[in-house]
Amino acid sequence: MEGAPPTASGLSAAPAKTYGFALGILSTLFFMWGFCTVLNDVLVPHLKAVFEMNYVQTMLIQFTFFGTYFLLSMPSAKLIEWVGYRHSIAIGLSVMALGCLIFLPAAAVPSFNLFLTALFVLAAGITLLQVAANPYVAVLGPERTASSRLNLAQGFNSLGTLLAPLFGSFLILGRTKAGTMTGHVIESLQDRMADARSVQMPYLGIAVVLLAIAVLFWVVRLPDVSTHPTTEAEAKDTLWRHKALVMGAVAIFVYVGAEVSIGSLLINYLASPHISHMTTADAANYLSYYWGGAMVGRFLIGALLLRFAAPSNILADNCVAAIILIVLSIATHGSLAMWAILLVGLCNSIMFPTIFTLSIRGLGPLTGRGSGVLIMAIFGGAVVPMLQAAAADSFGLTISFVIPIVCYAYIWMFARGAADKKKPAMQS
Repeated sequence: MEGAPPTASGLSAAPAKTYGFALGILSTLFFMWGFCTVLNDVLVPHLKAVFEMNYVQTMLIQFTFFGTYFLLSMPSAKLIEWVGYRHSIAIGLSVMALGCLIFLPAAAVPSFNLFLTALFVLAAGITLLQVAANPYVAVLGPERTASSRLNLAQGFNSLGTLLAPLFGSFLILGRTKAGTMTGHVIESLQDRMADARSVQMPYLGIAVVLLAIAVLFWVVRLPDVSTHPTTEAEAKDTLWRHKALVMGAVAIFVYVGAEVSIGSLLINYLASPHISHMTTADAANYLSYYWGGAMVGRFLIGALLLRFAAPSNILADNCVAAIILIVLSIATHGSLAMWAILLVGLCNSIMFPTIFTLSIRGLGPLTGRGSGVLIMAIFGGAVVPMLQAAAADSFGLTISFVIPIVCYAYIWMFARGAADKKKPAMQS
């Protein structure tokens, strides 16, 4: 927008009076991609039973989905440069809707490979939304409140992750043979076919909603954000000179990996005999507590406390709490072990948006490309769950939760290193 004031990051944003409307409409994006992403946690036990797979085979669901971020994050950043934020968002929503529609033939066959194709297309759309929306919210206002602002937007993402397991439990697992048994083994081929088809109507409904929001973004006006260099030094700057960005990309990688690993295996973990021996449909309802904790934390800790406290300190404290809770869950059983692992969701709450804003701080006109690197690091959601799945197959599901502990330990080190980030660039 012509005449817009520059932000602290060196980017040009719209007048403050337009922030509220822009943040409000962008919150629908955060909600929808959170909702669609966490439905994968319901698909993991669902398709594991339908196609009779082990944990590693089943985790191809997450590997395909999050692997898309690695492949398409930088192309998405280029697309945003060509067509702008608003059109990129509309395209991303349309691609998401196409992915949801591919679930219909995948379930009709049924074909696991076609399910993976649907997930790849769905994730391609989400990747474009992530690359566009996260930095857009971060720079849409003063830099000092960027972490608070992005935590607020991510709170709506968490609202989607809270509702998705309830949606999946009722409309997918609750309508299947495997979802209502404690043994999770389907003897009849006819029952497996029926269980596979249970995803058709839910994903068709999601596709309709996504297309409606896409139409809204084709016609709505959003504030413009300029990312052009303002000095010769900025024009010659490169991403890899910024230590915080490099370290932050690894932190995003392990954070998303830990969060997705826990969420993907949580239903099977809670249904284990030493925890509760409940059905997967019932366990899916408890999954909402895990993602709901992230929502509460983002609205309360993130959006409010981060306006006054140092983001790096809160990030480090949450990592310590997450490690303690996972160790407690591994070492105990029953309700104590169950609630300990569920409370890790509360610790996760502020991690992604806080790591993100600490990593892009000071990038100026490189913020867009830096965002592409950070979103590409979401590929951790493909790799870390595979590592934990392999550990679960080899050593048992409970012991496999050591993998997320290692991830949170690295994030703690990143947080301590970011405590005094006055010099964003590496020494040449």
